[in-house]
Amino acid sequence: MVCFRLSPVPGSGLVLLCLVLGAVSSYALEFNVTDSEKAVCLYAKWQMNFTIRYETTNKTYKTVTISDFSTASYNGSICGDDQNNPRIVVQFGSGFSWTVNFTKEESTYSIDSISFSYNTSDKVTFPDAKDKGILTVRDAVGFRIPLNDMFRCNSLSTLENSGVIQYYWDVHVQAFVQNGTVSTKEFLCEKDRTSTTVVPISPTTAPSPTTAPSPKEKPEVGSYSVNNSNGTCLLATMGLQLNFTHNKVVSIININPNTTDFTGSCQPRSALLSLNSSNIKYLDFVFAVKNENRFYLKEVNVSLYLVNGSVFSIANNNLSYWDAPLGSSYMCNKEQTVSVSGAFQINTFDLRVQPFNVMEGKYSTAQECSLDDDTILIPIIVGAGLSGLIIVIVIAYLIGRRKSYAGYQTL
Repeated sequence: MVCFRLSPVPGSGLVLLCLVLGAVSSYALEFNVTDSEKAVCLYAKWQMNFTIRYETTNKTYKTVTISDFSTASYNGSICGDDQNNPRIVVQFGSGFSWTVNFTKEESTYSIDSISFSYNTSDKVTFPDAKDKGILTVRDAVGFRIPLNDMFRCNSLSTLENSGVIQYYWDVHVQAFVQNGTVSTKEFLCEKDRTSTTVVPISPTTAPSPTTAPSPKEKPEVGSYSVNNSNGTCLLATMGLQLNFTHNKVVSIININPNTTDFTGSCQPRSALLSLNSSNIKYLDFVFAVKNENRFYLKEVNVSLYLVNGSVFSIANNNLSYWDAPLGSSYMCNKEQTVSVSGAFQINTFDLRVQPFNVMEGKYSTAQECSLDDDTILIPIIVGAGLSGLIIVIVIAYLIGRRKSYAGYQTL
């Protein structure tokens, strides 16, 4: 028997379900598997989402984010027996399947592997996909945990494979539960141990996590555009500077528009601008329409090639930047920061963007950001001047009165 909980964001309540799901959204997943004697043998609680990058029929690339698990089911999740190891199986959405396999040794158990399958034949989720069918990515994990311990990892963890990035956080899992009682003893992942443990002082070998890189010059401004059958549908002009932290080392990259390729797509309610270069696997800006009359930057996905051969990847589909009315453009000439995560920010310079309703390949009237609005300085300057004048008059008046009193005392 499988019982599970879908826990909305804290403060919005809890829904407990067994084999039946309600239609709600934004969940932390929580469930347990029981054996034939109704004793808990496998417990898990976690949050996750996925970004999938796929090629379209017109040779461009699109990125979709999967974060709705309101239709989840857990068919195939088992405690394990002599022939089969324990596993978690989650089905959700239109053809998505996610599986975690566990193995056991004498005194430890392991999260052995994670598999994720998706169906690009689904035209709603993957419009214009070039390759149709069910695709599966499998990642070996190999986390070893002492038996009878709960594995905990609140920190963000990522797996990247074949254009799929899997994000996990707030993970609590225990396989091979003994005597039907979930353990209160936790085995922490390395990231959680790092965040709660004082780092030993070894200045000769360990770089300081707070050391900032030497500042870079202002990036060169580039012009980007996306076309569809009706002509130009997206315009962007901007200088881009990427700031990211990896293994406690802060790095800055100025994007060179002369060596950067770009592509994208335009839909009635969303638009994508995607950049790539020799050290940028992809940098996606996803725009959306809200309230039927405004647009904004909703999502940023990035994957960077690092000098040590590893890959740095971050995604956030819950942003709210560059807000402007439909039919206009958004402009911000001064430096502006888009905070994608604590580890990744984008500084923009001389920014102008219009992802919808481009007419004749030209920008429409711009809505300026508050940083560019110098008109607010006029009343501030006038007010400061008047305040200064009043202070001078008051001081002069007080000095005059003091001299007057001094004269009376002499007489």
